[in-house]
Amino acid sequence: MASSLQLRVLAASGTAALAFWFTGASAAPATVIVENKTRPTACAEEDNVSMVLRGQGITRFRVEALQPAYIDKIEKDVTAPDFSGCNFDGGTHPTDPSYKFKPRRVVLHDGPQWMIVGMTLPSFWRPNRVPVRVGARSGNDFHLVQVFAKSREKDRKPMEALVLYPADGYWRLKPLPLARFGDGVYGSSFLMGPVQDAGRPVVNISSISIQTRPLSFRLRFADGGSASVKVAEISEARTALDVALHPPTQKSQPFAVLRSMYVSADNADVSELDWRSTRTAEPQTRPLPEISSIEAAQVRFARTTPSRHNTSAPDIRFGDFETARRN
Repeated sequence: MASSLQLRVLAASGTAALAFWFTGASAAPATVIVENKTRPTACAEEDNVSMVLRGQGITRFRVEALQPAYIDKIEKDVTAPDFSGCNFDGGTHPTDPSYKFKPRRVVLHDGPQWMIVGMTLPSFWRPNRVPVRVGARSGNDFHLVQVFAKSREKDRKPMEALVLYPADGYWRLKPLPLARFGDGVYGSSFLMGPVQDAGRPVVNISSISIQTRPLSFRLRFADGGSASVKVAEISEARTALDVALHPPTQKSQPFAVLRSMYVSADNADVSELDWRSTRTAEPQTRPLPEISSIEAAQVRFARTTPSRHNTSAPDIRFGDFETARRN
């Protein structure tokens, strides 16, 4: 039974929905290539996993954060950082540049369903300043834009479900946590848009506009492209985004990258891949280290062995890939 915390954002209809389609085009199902660029590490706080998604002509897809398959079996949710195998201790990474900023926190929107907060950190690894606007409120120095879902229960605090990092283009999602897990925990992050290499994968965003009815993000990229990102659902089952890209993707450039951590099967934010080669094909599952490249209509970056770190962190699934088919 759905809990009182579960919130759904229904797909827009009429003119608003048509904005996600390109004029004169209809959708065709598509597959993408997923390449494993993971490198070994002993550090559970380092993003050593890079799963690169490429495809020709992709215009739409969905990305979801889902509860891990073992969620009901978790006896203790371990969420504390683990720097035991790292060469840093919670400060900035030793190889990162550091740019100074004046810290601040700004509530950009506080409505009946959502609270949206912009945060500026004391330092960040990139100097980029990206204009962010929500209605009449704006700023160009936010390192995090956080979305908190509100409950109908007056005694329940808003729960964070989504974070976007404007200066490097990273997203993090999590479903609303089960009550016994407190605030819950993030795990993998991901990028969407024209991915480039800046010492690590990044997406260069030139501006962000956020609408609250329905909740959606309009991103303009530094290369002139854009993305519409609609928050389709926030619930205890999933947090889901429906993404439309313009122009359609080119196969030579990644349009998404999942970034995560893998030390071992029992110490990972992702330890295996579940995928379907077509929308109707039987699912396949293989451990992450055994994957080099796959073609997929849907792929879930998952865990079936409980992790001793970030135990309740969600799986991330990409699917519903579509290309524009001219009428």
